Amino acid sequence: MSPDTRQASGQAGEALALAHLQQQGLRLLAQNWRCKVGELDLVMLDGATVVFVEVRYRRHSAWGGAIASIDARKREKLARAASYFLQQQTRWAHSPCRFDVIAIDAVEPLRLNWIQNAFDT
Repeated sequence: MSPDTRQASGQAGEALALAHLQQQGLRLLAQNWRCKVGELDLVMLDGATVVFVEVRYRRHSAWGGAIASIDARKREKLARAASYFLQQQTRWAHSPCRFDVIAIDAVEPLRLNWIQNAFDT
């Protein structure tokens, strides 16, 4: 698969995840938020809780699929980016936070698995 196709699949997965979360009542704060230490796919507000959402899309389940692709190194990178977000967006600095994962495995029909509070930092 070409990089452009991968990027389009990832963007489609993020759009699907965003729509699902908004249907569940979460509000978008930021999408594809970038900083010097990484990127946050979606930053949402669930009531008073800031939710950092990692969206993982996988065409094949080889090597464990979407969920298994979030290893300790990736979790650490997400935690650093989230910390940086909170430093930059001081309005949310004292809010409770959590890390969610939306894993999308591209089998027909698409399966979206929303894992709330997927990991601690």
